[in-house]
Amino acid sequence: MTHTPDTDVIICGTGAAGLALAIDLARRNVGFLLIDKAAHPFIGSRGKGIQPRSQEVFEDLGVIDRIVASGGEYPVQRFHTAEGPVDKAVVEMADPTPDEPYQIPLLVPQFLTERRLRERLTELGHAPHYSHELVGFDQDADGVTARIATPDGERTVRASYLIGADGGSSFVRKALGIGFPGKTLGVRAIVADVLVDGVSSDAWHRWGEDTAAQVSMCPLYGTDLFQLQAPIAFDADIDLSAEGLTSFFRERTGRNDVVIRSVSWASAFEMNARLADTYRRERVFLTGDAAHCHPPTGGQGLNTSVQDAYNLGWKLAAVLDGAPEALLSTYEKERRPIAEAVLGLSERLLEAAKNRDTHRGREVSQLDLGYLDSPLSMASPDRDHGVLAGDRAPDAPVTGAGGLPTRLFTLFQGPHWTLLGYDVDEAPAPAPRTGLHIHVIGGGGDILDTGGHVHSAYGLSSEQWVLVRPDGYVAAVVGTADLGSLATYLDAVGIRPVAVEQPHHMETSADMPAPPSPSAAPRTRREHRRVRSAAEQRLATAQRELHQLSRQVQRDLRSVRRQGETTAIVTRSNFAELAVQSITRLAANLRTDPNDRTDPSGRRDQ
Repeated sequence: MTHTPDTDVIICGTGAAGLALAIDLARRNVGFLLIDKAAHPFIGSRGKGIQPRSQEVFEDLGVIDRIVASGGEYPVQRFHTAEGPVDKAVVEMADPTPDEPYQIPLLVPQFLTERRLRERLTELGHAPHYSHELVGFDQDADGVTARIATPDGERTVRASYLIGADGGSSFVRKALGIGFPGKTLGVRAIVADVLVDGVSSDAWHRWGEDTAAQVSMCPLYGTDLFQLQAPIAFDADIDLSAEGLTSFFRERTGRNDVVIRSVSWASAFEMNARLADTYRRERVFLTGDAAHCHPPTGGQGLNTSVQDAYNLGWKLAAVLDGAPEALLSTYEKERRPIAEAVLGLSERLLEAAKNRDTHRGREVSQLDLGYLDSPLSMASPDRDHGVLAGDRAPDAPVTGAGGLPTRLFTLFQGPHWTLLGYDVDEAPAPAPRTGLHIHVIGGGGDILDTGGHVHSAYGLSSEQWVLVRPDGYVAAVVGTADLGSLATYLDAVGIRPVAVEQPHHMETSADMPAPPSPSAAPRTRREHRRVRSAAEQRLATAQRELHQLSRQVQRDLRSVRRQGETTAIVTRSNFAELAVQSITRLAANLRTDPNDRTDPSGRRDQ
């Protein structure tokens, strides 16, 4: 038995991953329900590092400027030693380049990052549902039935897919019976967001780095708070109140001039490195911390989670819109190896930090991560330079044919695929497709590579085309002669050619195609809405043309009758007037056809 879904996707968890996924689905007009068992949003600073690649993601999602304004660059680390304070840079500072506009990690408290994401989601017409706990679910070939405990009682919701973005203790993962192997890294620590007197906000302060009594205070830009961090013994009983943390701090540093006034959030936790055995069971997916758990070193956890969601969102939307179901299998194939590599990096950085090496370089930026071995990367065996399929698509400043400066990232921004033709001949470009933006770079094109930055970043030659995925990775680099293979690729990922409409004629013809059968109806609600919108536009155009025709005929009638007419002219003019009246009635009937009504969800009345 087929059940009609109440929504397309249920997202369980309102952290950074769940919110990023919700934003991506919202801008693609995919229906979803975003829930969390917590009564309110997370208030802690836990994941405070925003890496350059995530900044690119946030630009595409339309939230980067607000996130940048909410924090700042990492401060210097100030080591308090017996000989006095010593300042060291925590990250390599590099200037932006044309192909990498974001080079410097940002320090933004997690609760501010998530607040900005919620604000963006509100702009798109959606909001999370708090105090909504997923208590059970069942799935079948057609979808997932979820049971949700709400303040008003238990509710049953039917969806096409369920996403577990519910953290390291994920209910969804445990309900699926998916293993979460890994290890405890031998470190227990406290982290707390505190309001404190006696510490300057111009540095990340560290005490006792060569001892077991180390402790640090990091200013949380965008707030008046500091994040206190310190390793503790596994059997230690720590008082996380303001008074308790003040005493703890004094014991470790000997500083009596530092007083913690209040604690807004605190946690004692064990550092783990864990990776789910699989990211998917049929119609249920894991993303973010539900799929991988990182130590905090290197600021990788939140960033990897956001990019999980960014990878999954466009694939869910595509399949819901009629793309092959096999597209969803590439989510785990692409993202699980990334998480495995990042976990290894986080562990290495943790070991380095134990030896007082807190330096961070390009390896934490996530700019060099890609999908070279993905089934979605169309290999070019003869290509040995420039970008390859699976690489991150570089940015570049360019100029529009109208004379205004722009960037490739501006052309990429949005839920579409992008096809760039570099110095291509005047031969016909690929046929238009729904969800594909085509730009030609060079003479006669709509984009000019005025500074040569596209050529430098991509390593392209004349007559080459670059296909860029919705998540900003290169899908293929082909020559004009191979555009046929690109068409096959686009068909496989659900980017369909636009149907060319034949001109309509008043007269009937034996060659005129028969009306579409019910079996040719749109396959999805989103496809139905798109077809209906196109039909309404055609109807509006026809009505305007009819109105103009009617006015012209009426003018002709007045002219003929003023000047005197023969019986034949009168007959023809009366016939024309009757034809206009008949066509007008036909248009009115089309507007009110009871078989073409839809309810707000996009489904036809039954």
